[in-house]
Amino acid sequence: MRIDLRPLAAAVPDAVVERLRGARCVLAIGHESPDADALGAAIAIGLIVEARGGRATVAASDAVPELYRFLEGSDAVRTDPEPDVAYDLVVLCDCGDLSRVGAIRDRNAALFAATPLLTIDHHASNAASGDLVWIDASAAATCEMVALLATRLGVPLALGKGRLAAALTAGIVMDTATFAHPNATPRTLEVAAALVEAGAPLSEISRRLYRTKPDAQLALFGRVLGRLGSHADGLVIASTMELADLVATGARSEHSEGIIDLLAQSETAEVALLLKEKDNATRVSVRTKPGGVDATALCGTWGGGGHARAAGASLDLPLADAAAVVLPVAIRFARAVAR
Repeated sequence: MRIDLRPLAAAVPDAVVERLRGARCVLAIGHESPDADALGAAIAIGLIVEARGGRATVAASDAVPELYRFLEGSDAVRTDPEPDVAYDLVVLCDCGDLSRVGAIRDRNAALFAATPLLTIDHHASNAASGDLVWIDASAAATCEMVALLATRLGVPLALGKGRLAAALTAGIVMDTATFAHPNATPRTLEVAAALVEAGAPLSEISRRLYRTKPDAQLALFGRVLGRLGSHADGLVIASTMELADLVATGARSEHSEGIIDLLAQSETAEVALLLKEKDNATRVSVRTKPGGVDATALCGTWGGGGHARAAGASLDLPLADAAAVVLPVAIRFARAVAR
């Protein structure tokens, strides 16, 4: 069976297609602390540009975490643009707002000021930053959108012996938790099927992202789960991750990936919270149940955003102070749910 994504790809805005079609030297950037969706989308944009005869650099403010280094092309991801290269387009991939680009934007302010900016993102909370913006909140992942963009541009998903398909599949698998989240739509599944048909090793990607963990990461999970607290008769569950946890277990910050989704398995909780200590600030990750609290609205209380079921925010407060601020608001949101 040959899966034809062209009918679905008609949803890609013509202006986005023409902008990529005309670009000759592109800087594709994923968000800071990049995950599989940001990396997969940026790597894919680079492959698409090069397949059409252009030049591309893939970058992110922070180095690629070990978890995602199995992605072919991740070793070429830079933390700054190539020097003395005249880029004619910057593509921001999976950046929910301009601040999520991170320090690479501050370090290269002149480039960002002088170069056209295209934003491709699936976060409903995106404030539409850039000269040209394509936001599709119905997409489960930015990689789902980029797969349709490749189709519109006539770039085969099997490009590079499946390399393009694998990069895009990784982002979709990551952001749907292997198609377990309610954001996985019929279109998501059709796009994923086309990518598998094009050579993406779905089972291996799923294993790498969700079923392979270093011992240090398992130890970190244990410490965080050990201080799990239940609030408002179980409507809210919350835990914290301290910097000391990383030292004690030998884990790295990116090893916290997946903890919040484990907390979200609570049978009773409308809201699951993970508060992570970041020097003198705190990063809050939120998961909510379908038909209940809008996680975007909850995190918007502190200037954050994301999706209805999964969102995050940062507070310029120490961990204990942040918990004292966040918990009462989460409880208020949870208690307002009528089932």
